[in-house]
Parts: sequence; structure tokens; C-alpha cells
Amino acid sequence: MNANGLYINHRITIPWAEVTLKAIRAQGAGGQNVNKVASAIHLRFDVRRSSLPEDVKEEVLKLDDQRLTQDGTIIIKAQRFRTQEKNREDALQRLQQLIRFAMKKDKPRVATRPTKASQRRRVDKKVHRGQIKSMRGKVQ
Repeated sequence: MNANGLYINHRITIPWAEVTLKAIRAQGAGGQNVNKVASAIHLRFDVRRSSLPEDVKEEVLKLDDQRLTQDGTIIIKAQRFRTQEKNREDALQRLQQLIRFAMKKDKPRVATRPTKASQRRRVDKKVHRGQIKSMRGKVQ
């Protein structure tokens, strides 16, 4: 998080104008304050209209996440903390993590073959195990 926007990585920073933060009242326990103070944060981020690179937009929109709506808006409700500032930081951090997670590429699997020795050991174990089991039969 800096003055220009929300830092994602060395090439991506989301401008603050694209992130909508709204203070709302938190749910749950909180005593008398819960009905008076808007300490929870409701974050909205429209992925389709954002300045994210097209490849990143596609990856984010592919996510199977309940925070992503049908029209491509990410909605995050942060109410973990008692102060509005901490909840704002938490919401922005969660947006950052969501986008970084979408950008993460899995390493392609490299197919390998078992060695001759490991194949031989496997077969030997199977034969040995079969001999042990055959000895369990009735004595003739």
C-alpha cells in the first residue's frame, strides 16, 4: 500500500480510484458501540473495468471464489477488528492476496519413469509377499 495505489507486485499497482471502500456497521457482539460506530469495511473492486493487465483479469475472473460476483466484482467485508483503520488494512490485504493467488502459476509436471532397479524391487516385494500369504494356508 502506497500513495499511488495498492501494490500487487513490481509491475502491478491498483490505483485507489478503482477500489471502493465503504464503512458499515459490524455484525455480532460489540456492546453498546456496535449500533453506533461503523467499524467494518465493505470493499468493492470491479475486475473487468480495472487497469489490471488482461491476462491477470482473466485469471482473477476464473477463480472459484464466493467473493467474486457474476458481473466480475470482488466484494470483501472486513470486520475482524474493532477499529475501522485495521479493518481497512485487512480488506486491502485480502484483495492483494486474492489477486496474487490468481496470478500464481503452477509448475508443469515433468513425467518421469521408474528406474529398472525400483521396478525389480517392487516385483520382488510382491513375490515375497505372495509367498508369505501362500504359507498361511492349511497344512497338508
